[in-house]
Amino acid sequence: MDALLLGAGFLILLVGAELLIKGSSSVATRLGISPLVIGLTVVSFGTSLPEMLVSVVAGLRGSSDLAIANVIGSNIANILLVLGIAAMVRPLPVRESTVVSEIPFSLTAALLVGFLANAALFSSHHNLSISRLDGAILLFFFFLFLLYVYKVAREKQHLDQDANPTINSVLAILYISLGIVGLYLGGQWVVDGAISITRSWGVGDALIGLTVVAIGTSSPEIVASALAAYRKHPDMAVGNVVGSSIFNLLWVLGITASIVELPFKVINNTDLVMVIVSSALIILALVTSRSSTLLRSHGLLFVALYGVYLSYVVYRG
Repeated sequence: MDALLLGAGFLILLVGAELLIKGSSSVATRLGISPLVIGLTVVSFGTSLPEMLVSVVAGLRGSSDLAIANVIGSNIANILLVLGIAAMVRPLPVRESTVVSEIPFSLTAALLVGFLANAALFSSHHNLSISRLDGAILLFFFFLFLLYVYKVAREKQHLDQDANPTINSVLAILYISLGIVGLYLGGQWVVDGAISITRSWGVGDALIGLTVVAIGTSSPEIVASALAAYRKHPDMAVGNVVGSSIFNLLWVLGITASIVELPFKVINNTDLVMVIVSSALIILALVTSRSSTLLRSHGLLFVALYGVYLSYVVYRG
């Protein structure tokens, strides 16, 4: 029953995120917003809602390991698995602004989380945690990111000629409403199922959070980015991954830590380092590419690295 609850929760999360993305993207398109901005905001917000709901619910129920592991694991899955699959579907040319601004911002967000989580090492007590003050700091940097996106949206960027709203306004609002309800219910079920399974199997919340829950809550990103790549919208595919990574670290973790303090274990630093390395790999791949394009070979490498990381996490757990 726990496995069925977990599976049903993932399915509802996927359907809810798809409805939210479809409705929100249609509304944003009607407002004349560029694909890059849609990917960085609307799509990222929609695909990050599962992570937020899972982390907030887990934090309120005292499962801080699950709350933190879900965010960190989802970011690793976003970069290596989601972007890897999207690049394998179709090579992804990346804008210069993404290379020099958005991806470094994501890398900075990971470094900031690492610093705040380990700040206690420099004080008299060594109980590591992400406090409510740390959560407020993360939300402040998220606000700075939104200001940057607003600046980008104000610049002269135009939608593609074929980027037209696919549904009317009333149906779009209905999709958004149903998507939010679906994400809420799915988040509740995923946490309930994951916690019950960890207790019955005798494994830690962190292992489940870094593997099953992280992949499950990243499934909306996989669908959104793969479809965007297939439909020749590389800006939206890349923007979704980068935006979701920033949303997870600053918005999801910031909101969760602002509600309840999250104890942080030293072993989590290994996974944070993996987030940093993954972000650096994107920059390295783009710099070494002739036309700042993520090739299918890059995508294959990312997915293979994710498989190696999962093997390490399972062995460690």
